[in-house]
Amino acid sequence: MSLTSPDDPRVTHHYADVGEVLLHYVTAGDGFPVVMIHGYPQTWWEWRHQIPALSEKYTVITPDMRGLGDSSRPQSGYDKKTIADDIWRMVNGELGHDSFYLVGHDWGGPTAYALAAAHPEAVKRLVIIDVPIPGCGGDFSQGGRRWHHQFHMTLDLPEALTAGREDVYLSWFYRTFAYRPDAIDDVDLKEYVRTYSQPGAMRAGFNLYRAAAQDVEDNQANIARQKLPMPVLTVSGGKSYPHARGRISETEESLKRVAVDVRGEIAPESGHFVPEEAPDFLNEQLLAFFAEGD
Repeated sequence: MSLTSPDDPRVTHHYADVGEVLLHYVTAGDGFPVVMIHGYPQTWWEWRHQIPALSEKYTVITPDMRGLGDSSRPQSGYDKKTIADDIWRMVNGELGHDSFYLVGHDWGGPTAYALAAAHPEAVKRLVIIDVPIPGCGGDFSQGGRRWHHQFHMTLDLPEALTAGREDVYLSWFYRTFAYRPDAIDDVDLKEYVRTYSQPGAMRAGFNLYRAAAQDVEDNQANIARQKLPMPVLTVSGGKSYPHARGRISETEESLKRVAVDVRGEIAPESGHFVPEEAPDFLNEQLLAFFAEGD
C-alpha cells in the first residue's frame, strides 16, 4: 500500500550535513540499501508508491536533492556531478554504505549516472527512468520540443513569472507530461507546491537546467574514460511526446552509449511520471532486477 502522507509512520525523516548543503532524506525498511533520486518538479515524495513495496526487503533511502524539497538551497552546485557527490557523502559518509542499488528519474537519472560514474565499485545495479544522459550523443531536448529546457535556462525570467504562481506552473507539468491525469492528485500537488513555494526552491529547480552545459562536459569526460560496468535497467513511459520518451526508447538508446550492460522496459500506459503513473509495473521491474543482484 502506498504512503498516505509525507508523515506516514512507515518512513523516517532525517538530515545530513554534507558540507555546503543540509540534505533532507527519508528512510524505510531494512536490508541492502536502495537509493532513489527524484526529478523535477518533484521531491522524495514521488517515490511514495515504491517505498512500501521495496522496504519489505531493502533499506530504501530517498533524498531531496540540494535546493529542493526540504534540503537547503545554496546558490550554486546544481551540476549533477556536485549533486551526486552530495548524495554520496550522505549515503557513504553519513550512513556508512559502501555499496547499494541506485535509481534515478528525470534529473535524478543524470545525477544517478554521475554518481555511478564516480563510484562504479559502489553502485551494484542502476535504474534510469524516462531520461537520457546529457552529452551521450542523443537529443536531450527533442529538437526543441521540450521548450521548457531553454526557458528554465534563461536567467531570472522564470523566477519572475512563476513567483506566487507555483501551483499553476507545476500543475501544468503534471497534467501535460503525465498520460494518467489522476496519478498526481490534490494531496500530492499540495506537498509539491509546499516545497517549491519556499524561498529559493523554484530558482534551484531552474538551476538544474542552467547547469546542463557543465553536465554535458562532465558526462563526455566520463564516457571517454569508461562505460559504466554495472547492469543497467531503463524504464520509460510508453506514451511519447508530449508525455514521455518511451515509444522511441530514447532512454535505453542513451544508456547503451554510456554503459556496457543495458536492458530496457516500457510502461505502456504511462507518460513521463512512471513512478506515479505506473507504480505496480515499476515496482515489479525494480524487484525483479534487484533480485538478480541479491
